[in-house]
Amino acid sequence: MAEEQIPDIDERPDPRPAHGRPFVSAGFTPTPPPRTENLWLEPLGPQHNEADFAAWTSSVGHIHATPGFESKRWPHPMTLAENEADLVMHADHFERRLGYTYTVRSTADDDVIGCVYIYPSDDASRDAAVRSWVRASHARLDVELWQTTRDWLHSEWPFQAVHYAPR
Repeated sequence: MAEEQIPDIDERPDPRPAHGRPFVSAGFTPTPPPRTENLWLEPLGPQHNEADFAAWTSSVGHIHATPGFESKRWPHPMTLAENEADLVMHADHFERRLGYTYTVRSTADDDVIGCVYIYPSDDASRDAAVRSWVRASHARLDVELWQTTRDWLHSEWPFQAVHYAPR
């Protein structure tokens, strides 16, 4: 018998925190994401499909080597239509406050260069599990994205304990 594959929390149809409390309070609205000299974030949605697809498909090996992604199933081969369905799911999670995924854009040309995923943790001792990646051609921005996102989560989000692999 084959071992059952358990999907990553952000691939589950309705992710819930392991600790049983709501992921965020009913009154919480994320503040606008920070913008740096090199990058900015906006909520991910199907409007980003082609640029998102180009970003991650050009960087599969690099993403798998990024802290937090080493043992993850994603990225894996997908069609453009499958990618769009994935983006629709992330936008739905955002709207229903089940998880928050942001596309990362370059300030130089507004191109999609990565993603940030903020989802409930499957570890009952943590509120959120956060992962981020940048495309291989923008690898130099990985630490900047991590620091910027970490600081934003610490100052603006209602979490006490977050897992976000250090850089």
